[in-house]
Amino acid sequence: MGRLVPPDDIPRWIPGKLTLDSSGSRWRGVTLKGYEYADLHVAIPSMRDYMIVVYEGEAARMGRRCGGPWEYHRVEPGVVSLLTRAEQSEWAWSRPISVSHIYLSHDAITKVAGDIYDRNIADVEVGDKVRAVDDFFPWVSRRLRQELSGGEVGGRVMVETLLTQACVHVLRSFAHTEFREPRSSGTFTPAQRRILTEYLAENLGGDVSLTDMAGAVGLSVFHFSRKFRAEFGCPPHQWLVRERIKRASELIKRQCLPLKEVAYEAGFADQSHMTRLFRRLYRMTPAEYRRTFD
Repeated sequence: MGRLVPPDDIPRWIPGKLTLDSSGSRWRGVTLKGYEYADLHVAIPSMRDYMIVVYEGEAARMGRRCGGPWEYHRVEPGVVSLLTRAEQSEWAWSRPISVSHIYLSHDAITKVAGDIYDRNIADVEVGDKVRAVDDFFPWVSRRLRQELSGGEVGGRVMVETLLTQACVHVLRSFAHTEFREPRSSGTFTPAQRRILTEYLAENLGGDVSLTDMAGAVGLSVFHFSRKFRAEFGCPPHQWLVRERIKRASELIKRQCLPLKEVAYEAGFADQSHMTRLFRRLYRMTPAEYRRTFD
């Protein structure tokens, strides 16, 4: 098959102005890049990852061929293209375009397929798609942009959640094989809830990932997320933010502890992040909350 090209090397084949890049983040399994392109006719190499193209500018005429005749479609915001991995093809578009690329790794899709459908990704054919009306991936692109620029508490868990959802969407919407999806098994067992509660209490101030939490109770990320929502009524990242704010409120009552230290002990990136989220929940800043105990 030869070398499969990673996202960072794609501009060698598709030259354009880079406007967004998550390569410097600690994300695993997903990469987000933004580009502005002139009208081009390019040969796409055999890529390492699956590429979802989210169109953000004006409409254009997009063409693709892979050893046969050209296939042409109109693309515009609200439409995505999907390029499969490990396959060469030609693409051409009629005017300058602005896009986001969401790259999903083969390992990530393989893991999600195994978790959800009890089937290996080698059994699934995910083909190129020039035009698909899709509101999910534009939403994922916006959320990933927010995580890349914001550095919010729980960002690592949020990105892992978005990655899992993106893989499920690809498998359901773009795969050419039907799968058997197991039924949800409800909430945690009493033992799982106890282990998870203890684990989160011990690690609330650290950088807890969705994989870490799922591993603590011996579940896949997908099944853990389902059970967590059924158990607590919200996704894990929301629960983490809420619990960290609660911990901060308890620490604030200790008048001797500086607010900067409170933010650190409660697991926030810095004091400003704690203040913004604290105000959202309590309708007052940490300093104002502390004064209520004077």
